[in-house]
Amino acid sequence: MRSKLLPARLYGILDLGYTEPENLEFTAKQMIAGGIDVLQLRAKNCSLENIEKWAKQILPLCRDGDVPFFINDHPEIAVSVGTDGVHVGQDDLTMDEVRAVTGDEMLVGRSTHSVEQAAAAAADPRTDCIGFGPLFATPTKPDYTPIGTREIQAVHTAHPGLPIFCIGGIKKENLPEVIAAGARRVVIVSGIRQAPDIEKYVNQSKELIAKLLETSSVPADTN
Repeated sequence: MRSKLLPARLYGILDLGYTEPENLEFTAKQMIAGGIDVLQLRAKNCSLENIEKWAKQILPLCRDGDVPFFINDHPEIAVSVGTDGVHVGQDDLTMDEVRAVTGDEMLVGRSTHSVEQAAAAAADPRTDCIGFGPLFATPTKPDYTPIGTREIQAVHTAHPGLPIFCIGGIKKENLPEVIAAGARRVVIVSGIRQAPDIEKYVNQSKELIAKLLETSSVPADTN
């Protein structure tokens, strides 16, 4: 699945802060039908038993859609369920601790909130991708100060071989600003979940990203 990260442009998160458990499968199906490139299950403050149960529901949908599937925070669940990857934050496990659980084959993503944190993550060859943000204020990360868009191009220039997914308050409406600042991959959370037609929103967002990248003055992606 590593090869799937390189052309990926739109990363979606099934966040239990926005999605009721009974709607997880429907939402995942709609996102996959719309063309989502990567999907993550994020279930903060939920029981490990429930997270594992939900992951087992979503995994076959991602397999059918050939979409890489990540679990947030819990490498042991990622291994037990057999997901493609695990995503960890700055305050979570070290890469040594994650890889001790997952081994070398599973994808590992890391959240970063500054140029320095991105550089530290990129320096470890075991990091498969990073999230960079939050760019804008978002209720998903209320304790984080938005970092804005100013450093996006610098991070991409410094780490041209690493898939970087900009995150935090990104919606279809501000995609032109984010792409113009140098982003090549984005994560959308609430915008997707709150859309009246999730499949349509995902499809339109992907088309817009592709169009913006085609006309952008940003240097071509070398990934």
